[in-house]
Amino acid sequence: MGETTNDSGGPGGDSDRRIGRRALLIGGAAAAVGTAVLARDELGRLWWRTPGVEKPRKEGEVDFRGADWVAASSANWRRADRPDDFGIDRVIIHVTQGSFRSAVKVFQDPGHGAAAHYIVGQDGRITQMIRELDVAFHAGNRDFNERSVGIEHEGFVDRPEDFTDAMYEASARLTARICARYDIPVDREHIIGHVEVPGTDHTDPGPHWDWKRYIPLVREAAERAASPTPTAGPTRTAGA
Repeated sequence: MGETTNDSGGPGGDSDRRIGRRALLIGGAAAAVGTAVLARDELGRLWWRTPGVEKPRKEGEVDFRGADWVAASSANWRRADRPDDFGIDRVIIHVTQGSFRSAVKVFQDPGHGAAAHYIVGQDGRITQMIRELDVAFHAGNRDFNERSVGIEHEGFVDRPEDFTDAMYEASARLTARICARYDIPVDREHIIGHVEVPGTDHTDPGPHWDWKRYIPLVREAAERAASPTPTAGPTRTAGA
């Protein structure tokens, strides 16, 4: 938890100089275009910081149907407009190293300096504490914070019994929905553990998190969500 706040001319010199000047002009034009693109992107990222500008939001709105909303302290995340300002291409799996209730409490503490978007309980309940469009301070790496959604899981890394069937299944449904929303591939390159974030000193989700089970569960959940709901057939009368 927490963000690391992370000419000389050779033979035929005249000809060479003319080529050099042309290259310089072309290079300068390309650099100007690149600078303009960067400036535009930066303005896109900063638009919401302009006084009086606010992306429309509904209090208590969640991004995953079925999740409960409990707001994290505003000191533990920053307002953004993802994926328009920062593309989302990762889901990061965490373990709370404590109870569900304690995780909620610390994410509400402005002095904690960190929070994830979601917490998944051992009983399968899901609480959202930060909107996906905002940047949560969860990865300990600014770039990864900006490009990811963080999911905490109730338990301890050294207790495999904490990772229940209900937790795996609920988390898989949540991750599948996030991947579908942002077109994130369901694989281990894009669904990673906190320990895999560059520069972090965290070890979660630890050796007992069953990736060989989890990724197939996410794929299954994604396939179910993508399948059309069967329509009911004609009503049959008794004796027909």
